[in-house]
Amino acid sequence: MATELQFIKSASGTSVSSLSVTDCFSADYDVYAISVTKLDMASDGGYIYLRLIDSSSSVISANEYDRAYLLLNAATTFTESRATSTSTFTPMMANVGGNSSYAGGNMTYIYNPYDSSSYTFSTGQSSAVTGSSQMYGQKSIAVHKVAEQITGINITPSTAINFDNITVNVYGVK
Repeated sequence: MATELQFIKSASGTSVSSLSVTDCFSADYDVYAISVTKLDMASDGGYIYLRLIDSSSSVISANEYDRAYLLLNAATTFTESRATSTSTFTPMMANVGGNSSYAGGNMTYIYNPYDSSSYTFSTGQSSAVTGSSQMYGQKSIAVHKVAEQITGINITPSTAINFDNITVNVYGVK
C-alpha cells in the first residue's frame, strides 16, 4: 500500500450524538484513511462505530454490513468478535475514560467507496486506555455488502452518550 496521505477534509463537533463527514470521497482516490484525532466523552464509551453515507446524503443504517475484530487486551486473553448483516460498519476503540481529550490511537482505511459497482471494504487498527488504566488494541475488517456510491461517513458512539468534543480527519491515500 502506498504511504502518502493527502489531507481532504476535517470535521468536528461539540455536544453531539454523532458526527458526519460529508462529500469526502470522490473518484480521485481508491483508498482513504480516517483518523479520529480528538474524542472527549462523559464516560468510557466502549466503541465508536462508523457508518457510510450514500450519494443521496443518507446515513446507511440498514443491516448491510459484515464486520469482525480482534480485541487485544493487555491484561487478559484476546477476544474475537464478528457480526453479519449488522447496522454499523467499522468499530473503533473509544475506551479512553471520561473527558480525556484524546482518542487513543486509531486509523481506518476505506477501500473503493466512490465506485458504484463495487462493495466498500475497510481495515482498521486502534488502541485505547480505559478509565481504569487497562490497555487495549484492536484490529478490524468490514464490508458494506451493497454496490453503491459512498460519499461520506458518520461516526456514532456504541452507547447513548454524546461526544463532548470530537475531531475527525479524512485523507486520500496515494
